[in-house]
Formats: sequence, C-alpha cells, structure tokens
Amino acid sequence: MNDALLTHPRFPRASAYHPDWLRSCVSGGANSLWLTEWLTEALDLQPGMRVLDLGAGRGASSVFLHREFGVQVWSTDLWFPVDDRARRFRDAGVDHDVFALHGEARALPFARDFFDAIVSIDSYVYYGTDALYLPYLARLVRPGGQVAIAGAGLTQDIHDRPPAHLATWWEPSLACLQTAAWWRRHWGRSGVVDVQHADALEDGWRLWLQWQHAVAPDNATEIAAVEADRGRYLGYVRAVARRDEAAVLDDPISTIPVSYSAHPLLADERGPHQETR
Repeated sequence: MNDALLTHPRFPRASAYHPDWLRSCVSGGANSLWLTEWLTEALDLQPGMRVLDLGAGRGASSVFLHREFGVQVWSTDLWFPVDDRARRFRDAGVDHDVFALHGEARALPFARDFFDAIVSIDSYVYYGTDALYLPYLARLVRPGGQVAIAGAGLTQDIHDRPPAHLATWWEPSLACLQTAAWWRRHWGRSGVVDVQHADALEDGWRLWLQWQHAVAPDNATEIAAVEADRGRYLGYVRAVARRDEAAVLDDPISTIPVSYSAHPLLADERGPHQETR
C-alpha cells in the first residue's frame, strides 16, 4: 500500500490523519476528508456550532469537522450501521460532541431551525436533485445558516448520452451528477437560499484518480474512464448557500385529515341505505 496516495499538499489538515484510519473509513468513491477540507474553506464554522453531517457514511467527515473546528456534529446516514460510527467516534475520543444517527434524508428527525450549518459530502446527489428537497432540508438550519455540499460532479453538462470514452463505465444512476452551474441554478430557483459559492475543484479529476489508486486499485473500469476523460467531464464540485432569513418554509405534508360522509353514487339514487319506493 502506498500511504503517500492518501496525502496531498492541497489538503494539509486532511493529510495529518493516519492512512490506516482513512482506509478504515472508506465509504464511497472520494476522499471524504479532502472534500470536507475544501468545502469548509467556504464555510463560517465556529466552535460550539451545531452541524448536521448528512450522508456521513462511516463518519470520517464528522470526526474531521469536530476536531478541526470544534463544532458539534450529528452524523447521519442511511446505509452504514450506526454502531460502527458510534464505536469509531468513541475510539477517536470525540463521542461527547459527535453523535451517530440512522436516518433517511427525506425523513430527518430534527426540529426546525436546529442547526447552524448542514453539510453533505459526496452524498447529496442521491436525493438533492429533487426540486422540492432543498426547501425541506433548509427548514432544519437556522435563518442565515449555511447549507453546503461537495462531491463527484461534472465540469460540463452531458446533454444526451455520455461521451464514448465514458460509455463503458457510465450507468443510469450516474445521471445524478451535475455541474456547479447546475447546482447554482437549481438552488437559486428554490427561493429559499442565497447561493454564495458554486464551483469545481481544480484538477479534481487527478484527485479522483489518486483516491481510486489508493483504495480501489482493482477498479479498472472507473480508473480507465477517469484517465481517458482527463477532466473534460468528470471532477468534484461544491455549492454553498445561506438560508434566506425572509423565506417562508412550510412544514412537509405527511398526512391530510379527511372525514367521510356517505352520498348517493348516481344522480337518480337516494342515500346508500334508503329504500326506493
């Protein structure tokens, strides 16, 4: 194993973490600490803030957020077991301020205005392309609080089928990948946030490739696709916004109260229990 592949001068904070610990935290196709460090460069995080880490995987980003910025973190994920994250937090000595939860992104168990910031690392694309999702999520961050995402994306739009050099690797689920400009438009038209940043990471494709060589060197199909692409389409994107303090955010509709009264089915009928004379 080449430990040097898990460090990079662009990310001095992330590079301080032990390579074996990073390998034990692998939960997706990106180095979550690199992306978290990049994302936090555009955030205003202060000690004691309450932060939701949405789609936290095995929790590396949650540990990083607390250790580097002194924030409290609610580490929430659907796919990875909560007990695994809880033990990881205890072993890292952060369990007093980093809390492992199991949760579905569309049914989060938090009060309105509870968080100072919400972050999502290489996860938001799986649910956040829904035009109704941001207004749902933004209710959970205080007015003026930040919502921020970073993860795999596109450097230019794919309008129809993927280009030939990506065809072998591409699958239908990758249609969720979007450009930074797309996220700016998507969030901006929601009317609930002010988009502050939406950009692509310089040489993101090289970092994508470095991570694959570090943790999944046998992933030949993806490695070949990224090598062939050389950043023409594939890279990492981020978006950062603040909740508009004047926006009115409705609670999601979970049930509609109704009452039923029996009526004749047809125009020439009486009530269902009345006799016809």
